Amino acid sequence: MRLSGVLVCVLLLCVEGSLGDTPANCTYEELLGTWLFHVSKGGHDRHVDCSTEATYVSTVTVTLQKLAVATDPLGNTGFFTIIYNQGFEVVLNNYKWFAFSKYDVKNGTVTSYCDQTLPGWVHDVLGNNWACFVGKKVRPVTARTDYRKLSHANHQELLQRPYKSNPEFIKSINSWQKSWRAVSYPEHEAFTLQELYYRAGGPASSIPRRAHPTDAPLLKLNKPLPKQWDWRDVNGVNYLSPIRNQGTCGSCYSFATMGLLEARIRILTNNSETPIFSPQQVLSCSQYSQDCDGGFPYLIGKYVQDFGIVDESCFPYIGKKSPCKIPENCGRVYTAEYSYVGGFYGGCSETAMMAELVENGPMAVSFEVYPDFIHYRGGIYFHTGLRDTVNPFELTNHAVLLVGYGQDEETGQKYWIVKNSWGTRWGEDGFFRIRKGNDECAIESIAVAVKPIIKLQKL
Repeated sequence: MRLSGVLVCVLLLCVEGSLGDTPANCTYEELLGTWLFHVSKGGHDRHVDCSTEATYVSTVTVTLQKLAVATDPLGNTGFFTIIYNQGFEVVLNNYKWFAFSKYDVKNGTVTSYCDQTLPGWVHDVLGNNWACFVGKKVRPVTARTDYRKLSHANHQELLQRPYKSNPEFIKSINSWQKSWRAVSYPEHEAFTLQELYYRAGGPASSIPRRAHPTDAPLLKLNKPLPKQWDWRDVNGVNYLSPIRNQGTCGSCYSFATMGLLEARIRILTNNSETPIFSPQQVLSCSQYSQDCDGGFPYLIGKYVQDFGIVDESCFPYIGKKSPCKIPENCGRVYTAEYSYVGGFYGGCSETAMMAELVENGPMAVSFEVYPDFIHYRGGIYFHTGLRDTVNPFELTNHAVLLVGYGQDEETGQKYWIVKNSWGTRWGEDGFFRIRKGNDECAIESIAVAVKPIIKLQKL
């Protein structure tokens, strides 16, 4: 396989199956340095199986540097970003490398080998010439062992308990602050604690609070940003698709990414095209996520670039894993680009998010869900720090769609406007507002943007 001249993209699959999230825990600093990428023979299609040990026939040398620079021995430069705390992506010499870090699980503890990757896949920009690869750092890094149980195993028995509304908890929230209002949602009592946990992200959506590889350069704006913005009402026009309800499946990452694509196509076509895409296709077909256990919008932007996404009518949402069967006559929409706002993971900022929002449209963001958030009814949310003693709740990360920002006229408090996927009966008709400017619940830590290709393509 020639390693020049054509953009390629690498997808990693775990040895035990396809995972869009792993228990690995690696830092930006541990990835910096020189790597050897061992590549197998190319010429395969996208169905090549890299989950088994491959025979590697060539080696590529790549050095990862601050802030987001990748180089080769000839001095060619490119780009790299850490993928959460679980791996990295490199673009160099028109190639794109993506791999998760190697890890091992034993007796409930996780050991991360941040100087190695799990087996991965590589292909050119046209989706041809697929191969497999693994990466190994030239200078080893000491393995890290996290002495903790995996969340979905450690609390399985506790999570099976039914949810019970706690009036005292809600009363405490409303008496402690006046920024937002909490209420009891009777429909929550039909859920177990585990179902609410999945509704708020699921075990495979656990991510570090924030990555700061170093001080990112300040964003320079060509013109001042408006004081407020809302894609629900831009000169009287709404560019958002309807609120949906993910149910008790941890599919928020899919709904957020579908909402992102739907809104940006509406913006680009001035609402002449109003698609509703299939979150179920992601659950059933994506090899970059863990269906109802959770996943990440960045990797779904990658999935749509590699495989395309079909309309909801072609693959209706059922809220659980199902066979990947897509009718042959369904057209697919693809993404031209997917990226972290700020350029790389850790480069995000309030200003970068505002600029991306106004200039290009809504974006997917992730934030930490605490037990008080599920009771949100209206106002400008911030985490109160109060605990629900009746319903033990496990912290997770929830993916949602950022659609605007504003400022309260009375208090002067700035806020983000966010589209959720819990139906229209929750929050402010399915939306919520959250404090802006102080990284409330880490909502300004990770933002993802994609650029859709408008032309529909047949299989």
